[in-house]
Amino acid sequence: MTQEQRRIFLRHAAWAAAAVTLPRWAWSNPPSLHANPFALGVASGDPAPDGVVLWTRLVLADPAQMQATHTVRWEVAHDVRFAQIVQKGEATALPTLGHSVHVELQGLAPGRWYHYRFMLGDAISTVGRTRTAPAPGDLPDALRLAFASCQRWEHGHYAAWRHLVADQPDLVLFLGDYIYEYATPKNTTDLARTHSLRLASTLADFRDRYALHKSDLALQAAHAACPWAVTWDDHEVQNDYAASTGHAGRGDDASFLALRGAAWQAFYENMPLRAASLNRPSPDTRWDALQVYRRLRWGRLAHIHLLDSRQYRSWQACRSPQSASAGAVRAADCADLASPARTLLGTAQEQWLHAGLATDARDQNTTRWSVLAQQTLFSPRHYPSGVTSTDSWDGYPTARARLLQAVGQHAPRNTVLLGGDIHQNYVCRVHADPDRPDSSVIASEFCGTSISSRSGTTQDKVDAIVRHNPHVLLARCDQRGYGLADITPARWTTTLRVLDDPLRVDSTATTLAQFVVEDKRPGPVRV
Repeated sequence: MTQEQRRIFLRHAAWAAAAVTLPRWAWSNPPSLHANPFALGVASGDPAPDGVVLWTRLVLADPAQMQATHTVRWEVAHDVRFAQIVQKGEATALPTLGHSVHVELQGLAPGRWYHYRFMLGDAISTVGRTRTAPAPGDLPDALRLAFASCQRWEHGHYAAWRHLVADQPDLVLFLGDYIYEYATPKNTTDLARTHSLRLASTLADFRDRYALHKSDLALQAAHAACPWAVTWDDHEVQNDYAASTGHAGRGDDASFLALRGAAWQAFYENMPLRAASLNRPSPDTRWDALQVYRRLRWGRLAHIHLLDSRQYRSWQACRSPQSASAGAVRAADCADLASPARTLLGTAQEQWLHAGLATDARDQNTTRWSVLAQQTLFSPRHYPSGVTSTDSWDGYPTARARLLQAVGQHAPRNTVLLGGDIHQNYVCRVHADPDRPDSSVIASEFCGTSISSRSGTTQDKVDAIVRHNPHVLLARCDQRGYGLADITPARWTTTLRVLDDPLRVDSTATTLAQFVVEDKRPGPVRV
């Protein structure tokens, strides 16, 4: 961590809320958990050619320990036994940041794997495996990229993560809804598991929610297997929230902003994010900004633009302030839907993205694949009923048109969009004009299903949507899983992996389908 980053980090720590307490979920777990300060696992993220972020968060049982600042030791080695240590040092775990640890490594060799671990007293964490990105001028032979989203605790076990680990990706993109803010439903029929946490509204609540999810060993193994790059969606805060507005306060902006600030702080505490995400400090105790949109470059092979479609979006069209969800509208009855002022990414992020696409296109030998990793389905879904969903890109048609225009005008060598949120697998051709199936295909889209969250629809309804949308090549709502993208200079291959039974912790997995995008030939082709 640079001196400037450390200054920002410590300043936010001073502004943060009260000290952490032992997560409420932990009291019903075996006593051995209390003795292990690394019970929530380890993680790494945002690989650069010379370094990566290492993360852990301490779980402390003794009240005095919970109030104290702790010095955590860390080591990075070439080998799993740590006989060839490359770097080692110490990091501060502050109670005001939930005893989370973020170590930003520098000085590592590009394009190679490393092992890492943390130590506190006599306790040693599990060993994590991470890697650096290739050098900027290198063109790697391959990148295996996994993408996933939406892991509601009650809806399924995390068997998908176990299979993802076996697939040995180089990098995981997590595209939102890492946690869900809800309490367990009163009707627990057909749930995989339950929890006793209330609806999250405070910093302690959100810390508990992350601790619950991170107690899952399959998820821990996935974090320890390779670096991740994470972004968020709505459930890290509140269902269907938009920018600075939520429904919980029913118009009480101060109440919602306090909730949102607590949720954002907990997100930072529990994710392998760089201190640069804290680049706009608040003058008081509220976390009012956390920049999660950013870029990751994988040599000359791939340039990943990781987006944030929650923090800056306009309020959903024709949505009542009292509504707990965005819902759907008929375009004829909602003039606001087509307003050119409406945005999903915000003006600054739109400009940032358009500039990035222009850079990718300027020298197509420098960027083979431009990847837009964002939260939801980008392509339109024209419903047989004639309604329009307002919480996805369909609810922001002019914003989508601006992005399509940018892709068309700048014309990067290859553009691929990745998404999540809808708990369904969608594969689409992206047309220059989404309302004209005869317009040119300018990009490819793979929107992945959920790790565990249910879709809330039926395959018959999805099949009816496909019949009205010729750009949709595949749509399945009934299966949970993740996506794998095997990327080479000549070809992008997406494999959709799905579980046989998400209610079983030992569920097997199969391949639903596989699609290929050839270099300079936009549009997926099923193989």
